[in-house]
Amino acid sequence: MTDPLDDAGATTRRSDLARGPSGGAGRGAVDVDPDTRAGRRLEAERTQKPRRAKQRKGSGEGADRGGRTSRRFALPRIRLRSAAEVRDAPVGRRRAAGDTRTRTITLPRVTIPSALTGTGARIVVLTGERIKPLADSTRRVWHPVLEVLRWVSPLGWTVLVVGLLAWWLTARYQWVELAVVAVTCLVLVLACLVLAVGRARVRIRVDVEPTRVTVGDPATGRIEVANASKRGMLPLLVELPVGETAARFTLPALGAGRTHEELFVVPTRHRGVVAVGPATTVHGDPLGLVRRTVAWTERTELFVHPLTISLENLGAGLLRDLEGQVTPDLSMSDLAFHALREYQPGDDRRYVHWRSSAKHGRLLVRQFLDTRRSHLAVVVDTTPDVYAGGEDDVELAISMAASLAVRSILDEQDTTVVCNGQTASRTTAPLTLDSLARAQVGAVDVFGSAGEAAALAPDASVAVLVTGGARPFIQVQRTLGQFEPEVIKVAVVVDDREQVGVHRVGDLVLLHVRELTDLRRVLFAGALA
Repeated sequence: MTDPLDDAGATTRRSDLARGPSGGAGRGAVDVDPDTRAGRRLEAERTQKPRRAKQRKGSGEGADRGGRTSRRFALPRIRLRSAAEVRDAPVGRRRAAGDTRTRTITLPRVTIPSALTGTGARIVVLTGERIKPLADSTRRVWHPVLEVLRWVSPLGWTVLVVGLLAWWLTARYQWVELAVVAVTCLVLVLACLVLAVGRARVRIRVDVEPTRVTVGDPATGRIEVANASKRGMLPLLVELPVGETAARFTLPALGAGRTHEELFVVPTRHRGVVAVGPATTVHGDPLGLVRRTVAWTERTELFVHPLTISLENLGAGLLRDLEGQVTPDLSMSDLAFHALREYQPGDDRRYVHWRSSAKHGRLLVRQFLDTRRSHLAVVVDTTPDVYAGGEDDVELAISMAASLAVRSILDEQDTTVVCNGQTASRTTAPLTLDSLARAQVGAVDVFGSAGEAAALAPDASVAVLVTGGARPFIQVQRTLGQFEPEVIKVAVVVDDREQVGVHRVGDLVLLHVRELTDLRRVLFAGALA
């Protein structure tokens, strides 16, 4: 069989037709080195004159089995390229020429049709809507059963499962020892359930005195249990949660109408809110297999306020304000008229009251009282990372803010405190300290807290930011910059590595303190005036 010819008359081997650009079947140019023997032969065949192939009729190369002549087909033209051209070709062409690496196929992500998810959601909603009326109507039946099942503790469920498993093994393998285990476990659980049945008729009263204390101050509580039934009562266990712990009292047997009283101590070592109660009676067995609790009192709270220090009168505010408060300080130029007095050398003649002077025959001048608009806004930074001492310095910062707030309220000034989400504005000192007691130690956005304080106190006259030494000065400046320009801006920096003192940077006053007593020293210099 002869080789097929293309339109140009060039001879092509069948092996070249079988190989594609990548060495397999396909079309494209064949890269052959012209220095090899095959390359020289192909180059010679390519430069020959075109020849036409003669078509043969009947049998032969160009005829099929039926004697019909096959159609002519065009073969791809072979273009020879040197090895340098192949090496210097772009990556895309080089890959098309001979890259045999395996290609990665990315399969599409399988997604659940929204119709199925929507149908499932509707089924759940419809099922819940249909089951809820049925559950409400049969509540009297299943709710007592559910409550009884809740009595069983995890230990009780374990003993019950062991008993049932031993019973099944006994019935299957006729093992006598397992039968004893099964009877013991089941009878024990049943007996414990019987002990938990019943309701004690008692009256319980819990008192905590006082309800507000300072860190370290003693706080005691009293629990009083009275037998309200007409029969005697067996010893009873009473539990009273106190903060993170729980106090347990084992009451003796009480006769009808008898009362028993117990005292307990509330820990106040740390600032915060200590939850006391509710007081519950515990019915069950000594082994703890079944435990039924009944609550008798409400939950009460004991506020442990931060430490505070007594400060001198802050005396801060904006003078001669129409909406300000009248102070006992005498003045010769203000808005609140106080009285008339005799003229003294140096008094301004504009304040001479001529009608009264003519009536009394001597010069009289008006005496005024200072009016101040005083509103102290305090923002506390509770981020431990900005303090050298961590959480201990955060507690110190809260104590300083509490001291400033209490002094401001005692001076009958409006006070606003913002501390990690807890706010108190224009209220009493105990409620302000309650808010500081609820504040948690953690990262906080001081810029947002200052914005909240500015919104609560738009008429603030003094703005104080209590923060740590690691807080950048530019952040402190931007935080206090949210208040009005006429507001006195003060930053109390808690850092035991800095010297205690007062520094003024532009319109900002920096108070460096190490301990709580240092606050009195730096304020004595009139930093808030």
